[in-house]
Amino acid sequence: MNDVTSDMPADIPDDVRYAPSHEWARLDDDLVTVGISDFAQQSLGDVVFVELPEVNDEVHAGSEACVVESVKAAADVYAPVSGTVVAVNDALEDAPETVNQDPYGDGWFFKVEPTDLDELDDLLDADSYGQHCESEGDED
Repeated sequence: MNDVTSDMPADIPDDVRYAPSHEWARLDDDLVTVGISDFAQQSLGDVVFVELPEVNDEVHAGSEACVVESVKAAADVYAPVSGTVVAVNDALEDAPETVNQDPYGDGWFFKVEPTDLDELDDLLDADSYGQHCESEGDED
């Protein structure tokens, strides 16, 4: 567990990689599972709607893949890696609050069959992501 201040996210798992835009990517076998970080869901507040991509959609690293809406704002969710969407978390349609309750587990958004696994190396590790979040917190 990383040392974080009390106003920082309590949860920055080290088994995933992070985009500076607060998406996470976890490699499971040959697929990459994507969601938003604990920091992102805390910043958004109560999630009320998630617009997921469609299965077979092509996504590109850094491009908009879906949208998450909360009581505070709507935010684009960007693909951390390029590839083909092979699964979406349909359970979020009826229970979007799962993103707040379990952002790294049941609150995942979609799974991608990546076209280039090396793109994962371009993402932040847990320590770097924690520092990134802390620097964003300092800007407020």
